[in-house]
Amino acid sequence: MCARLSNLSRFPKPLWGDWLVIGVSICLVILSFLTLWSQQPATTLRIRTGDAVLGEFSLMQTKQLKVAGKVGTSIIDIQQGKVRFAQSPCNSQYCVHQGWLQHAGQVAICIPNQVSIELIGAVQAMDTLNY
Repeated sequence: MCARLSNLSRFPKPLWGDWLVIGVSICLVILSFLTLWSQQPATTLRIRTGDAVLGEFSLMQTKQLKVAGKVGTSIIDIQQGKVRFAQSPCNSQYCVHQGWLQHAGQVAICIPNQVSIELIGAVQAMDTLNY
């Protein structure tokens, strides 16, 4: 046990340059988090069926939409700034389990039914797929 503790004293103590690098790194991580992962609110809903845009709808309303897809009808709920798949004819129900979406850039897709919903904000969100 004493041999282990004596080995710890062999490591050099951090110098002021080490602390400077650690501090700058922490600041850069916090700054990149705040700028790259901003959660701006969505204003518009875009619905696609297959590879065609079915329409764009304002999120500032309460509405239920029935969208015909490849295997049946999906029901989409819009409620004052948020949207979700309420029902879908697919077996897995992954699109329904996504729950409420409310931030720009969020997407829910029902692959078997070929229906997708995308939230759009005032500023187009960029991600690695857009690059």
